[in-house]
Amino acid sequence: MPRPRKCRMVDAKPGVWLFKPQGIPARLLDEVYLPIEGYEALRLADLEGLRQDEAAAKMKVSRQTFGRILADARRAVADALIHGLALRIEGGAYRMQGDNLEKTMGEDAGACIVQPAAHTSQRKSNMRKIAVSSEGPALDSPVDPRFGRAAGFVIIDPESMAFEYVDNGASQAMNQGAGIQAAELMTQHDVGVVLTGYVGPKAFHSLAAVGIKIGQNLEGLSVRAAVEKYKSGQVSIAEAPNRTGGRP
Repeated sequence: MPRPRKCRMVDAKPGVWLFKPQGIPARLLDEVYLPIEGYEALRLADLEGLRQDEAAAKMKVSRQTFGRILADARRAVADALIHGLALRIEGGAYRMQGDNLEKTMGEDAGACIVQPAAHTSQRKSNMRKIAVSSEGPALDSPVDPRFGRAAGFVIIDPESMAFEYVDNGASQAMNQGAGIQAAELMTQHDVGVVLTGYVGPKAFHSLAAVGIKIGQNLEGLSVRAAVEKYKSGQVSIAEAPNRTGGRP
């Protein structure tokens, strides 16, 4: 039987539980989790400036354990900052300072009440569906080189390759704003990546504003081939539109 985890003492819970990049809905972001004891370790070491032995004494853990907690916490924060993830403070094995259990039974009494994060892994990936502009409703249909005025989109679960076809007739009929309308269609279907031929400036900025990644210059492929190329890392994520005007 595994040894119960010793409670890590925490002075106060966070006032804010989620941090994310500006302008991108949380539902479109991958998340990395920072446990409560990691939050406390950052506060003590990096904000209060305590030495590791002093901070460890406050959390009632060994110096070595504190070092591991702090290193994991710093790694989670760095992951969020470098990769543009949402940082969620959640879960862990801790007890608040002054907890009645500690007062009445002593600091080593009983096992910690562990609060697991909502997801078992430290980093949680929201399902990012892939939308491919398509001339037809199947995986072997040709990629439609247009984004805004594509005939439709094959929307694919990249893990199972299950897919659905979404008609884009409403955008095709518009005199202007077709790219923006198509971008709105992507958000309605929880799309994280768009694969297509070319994208105009307005459509590009509409997609980028909600965190949707864009792969361009994929005309001449089938939908299936475009997805496999993306999954194998052969598609660069665009940093700018590849169509400056006209009908995107």
